[in-house]
Amino acid sequence: MDVASGDRAGVYSIGAVARMLDIPAPTLRAWEDRYAQVVPGRGPGGQRLYSRDEVEQLRFVREQIHAGLQPADAHRVLAERLQHPAVGVDAAERVTVDQANGGVSILLVERDPYAAEFAEYFLRTEGYNCSVLLDSGEIQRVLHDRQPQLLVIDLMISGGAGLAVCRAIRERSSIPILAVCALAVSDAAVDAGADAFLKKPLEPLQFVSTVRDLLGTSAYLRRRAPHP
Repeated sequence: MDVASGDRAGVYSIGAVARMLDIPAPTLRAWEDRYAQVVPGRGPGGQRLYSRDEVEQLRFVREQIHAGLQPADAHRVLAERLQHPAVGVDAAERVTVDQANGGVSILLVERDPYAAEFAEYFLRTEGYNCSVLLDSGEIQRVLHDRQPQLLVIDLMISGGAGLAVCRAIRERSSIPILAVCALAVSDAAVDAGADAFLKKPLEPLQFVSTVRDLLGTSAYLRRRAPHP
């Protein structure tokens, strides 16, 4: 069963999580096996699919280690934190993103003009430059000419060509890919090279947060400056 079935939760590949948190993928796998605190869901092919909550938990572990704890102790602190969910995240951790987004270009490939307008509106509201394609035929040329920092693609584009497009792009480029689809196909998206998946209809705040995650500008995922 697809881990995204029955809800609109986004999922992230292990490669995306490793890049976002600057934690090597082998380390993530080792922590999972050794401490069993952050255990992502699995697609039918066995690939790890992390939820946003699990990314946050790993971020917390990383920051405890940066503060001087050993990995085992950091995971022990996480376990205590999860047992007491009433303890909220310190407001100081949720810093406002101060990086200007105006220089960041996003390519949005969407089969539905209405959905494209919806997504483009929220991206531009956040200050991103956004280009829209309603057909997959021009993607490679646009990626070459404009070099956007992120690709958002509806997997049903051009009669369901999105997965093939993701594979072709991943063979030639390391650009972050956010796949979206009305079907629960997160495992197939990750297998095809997508870094994250969201099930449509998109929830605006989750959509923008996922974009920020993949671009490295999320307030949740930014590394706090070390204490003097």
